[in-house]
Amino acid sequence: MSRLAEPRKGGFWLRLAALTVKEMRQLLRDTSNLAIGIALPAVLILLFGYGISLDLQNAQIAVVLEDTSPTVVDVLSGLRLSPYITLATVHSMKDAEALMRERKVQAILRVPGDFTGRLAAGHATLQLIVHGADAATARVVQVYVARALAQWSARLADREGGRAAIVGAIPFGTVTIEQRMWFNAANASAWYLVPGLIVIIMTMVGAFLTSLVVAREWERGTLEALFVTPVRPTEILLAKMIPYFVVGMIGFALCLLAARFLFDVPIQGSLLVLVASSILYMFVALGVGLLISSATKNQFLASQLALVTNFLPAVILSGFLFDLHNVPPVVRLIGEALPATHFLELLKTLFLAGNVWPLIAREWAILGAYAVVLLVAARVVTRKSLA
Repeated sequence: MSRLAEPRKGGFWLRLAALTVKEMRQLLRDTSNLAIGIALPAVLILLFGYGISLDLQNAQIAVVLEDTSPTVVDVLSGLRLSPYITLATVHSMKDAEALMRERKVQAILRVPGDFTGRLAAGHATLQLIVHGADAATARVVQVYVARALAQWSARLADREGGRAAIVGAIPFGTVTIEQRMWFNAANASAWYLVPGLIVIIMTMVGAFLTSLVVAREWERGTLEALFVTPVRPTEILLAKMIPYFVVGMIGFALCLLAARFLFDVPIQGSLLVLVASSILYMFVALGVGLLISSATKNQFLASQLALVTNFLPAVILSGFLFDLHNVPPVVRLIGEALPATHFLELLKTLFLAGNVWPLIAREWAILGAYAVVLLVAARVVTRKSLA
């Protein structure tokens, strides 16, 4: 190497600063990157927080009254007073079936004509037919109806010395179930959707956007100009990481503010630990993106690899949408191998449960190992060579 091409001792920080300024200017000039890195997270926050909810509100139920006695009115009072259920009274199963087929109701509750007589004999039953196209919604409707009917059954048990009269009611005899939900007292889906949204946004910025930066330089030929300068591959990678690290942390800050002030999601754990965990995962996501970008040298291929190997698995297999305990063992192993799964576990714990240090230490160790391996691999495949 010639004397002019040799890096000056002590010039590392000067070269890194110059490259970082160059990358920051390029990032600011490219409005598409800013749109994906900042504008899209803001849209996703509003979409997931307000537009997507796993909570069932205003469940439409058709009630077929073949028995119109005052006792039936008393039994159904819990359903009528429920804030989650809206009853539509019909007088025949044919009408109820038509409403069900048109998806105007989610369930049919049939009160048989001999209900009052059977109730007096102590073995009355009600027929509940639930639309099964959405199994999760069907199960929630069944629970809502059972709990609403249980209120009347509990009153009857008190009056008649502990006898529950409706088959399937929750109270039995003088024993009732007092239910509590830990770590999500509001029973709101936003409380566990928002932590997952942070994972998605940081994966998108860190892995997806960063996967394009080195590949873009290869396609434009600007890396060839850098090769004749004294800069080192490590300096090139660091300069490309810093702007996207800032963008990713801005997305994290937006999610954090939205979680606290828009959706009232509590932060039970330490804010410092939460920020440190996010920084650690950001290094993992940046390592993935830089490794893909340096290895492929093609923007289209890099974007597809980032989408297939990181973004989609982070959405589907991290536990964001599906509980990994309910999937086949092979799929569960794949999900547990993803860095996003461990980051999501950290976020849910810190948001809803607090500082569970054994879990935090384990997940930090895993994410730290991923970060080191991925960043070292990205440095290995990034060479000042045209080969």
